[in-house]
Amino acid sequence: MKNFIIITNRTKDKELQVTNRIRDYLTAHGAECIVEEELPEEGSGYTEAGCVPENTECAIVLGGDGTMLQAAIDLIDTEIPLVGINLGTLGFLSEVNRNDLETSLDQLLSDHFEIEQRMMLSGSVYSGTKQKETFQALNDIVITRRGSLQINSYNIFVNEKHLHCYHADGILVATPTGSTGYNLSAGGPIVNPCARLMVLTPICPHSMQNRSIVFSAEDQIRIEVEERREPVPAGGIEVIFDGGHQITLKAGDRVEIVHSEKTTGIIKLHKESFLEILNKKLGES
Repeated sequence: MKNFIIITNRTKDKELQVTNRIRDYLTAHGAECIVEEELPEEGSGYTEAGCVPENTECAIVLGGDGTMLQAAIDLIDTEIPLVGINLGTLGFLSEVNRNDLETSLDQLLSDHFEIEQRMMLSGSVYSGTKQKETFQALNDIVITRRGSLQINSYNIFVNEKHLHCYHADGILVATPTGSTGYNLSAGGPIVNPCARLMVLTPICPHSMQNRSIVFSAEDQIRIEVEERREPVPAGGIEVIFDGGHQITLKAGDRVEIVHSEKTTGIIKLHKESFLEILNKKLGES
């Protein structure tokens, strides 16, 4: 690889010390490298895929898993693979430590790496017969309450068949990549990120029986906000895609979730197995 773009979370690298260190090293070794500050003023940084040079071969993402998720969505139509430099905390997506920068950059420059294609979700929001919006997600799609302590009821349909009505704070559907995020915090299972499946996990369900359910990537999941006699509490209910895009829902609205036709390429520089990485990360937490 010889053509790179660096995507930096400025809250994690305020003085751009790590960013400049990477840029200087790459350019000193004959590579082309652009950082978000060098993009056209009319663009909106790396969030505007049209501002990314067409010959870009790799996006180096500095920050944490949240920065990786944002970059994945921003560049979803470019098919540019991502490699994460972890400046955050746990960092399941951002595997490179700042202390290993030069070694990792040498691997990129000499093409010593693998690219894992990670499954994504596509979620469409409907109000009645009207489709409101559709967004993609690499980690998860979360339906949850906002500004109220009152639980809500959610009817779950899988392949048009009713599965269950959950009384809970919310419902999340995660990809294998997202299984180590909110899903893990909510008591859901950890899944090999290269698998093709979906995990449905209720958030704080009012029950002693409810557990996560694992579905095939080919299944279709529909989540309906159940109609209720009393009005939806102040603050309402919202669906959130990868912690970013938020859409307010009302009683009767539904979210239909399937696997996306898009994937995200994640560059793997280390030959550690998923279980070895998991053991290391859990030891750090």
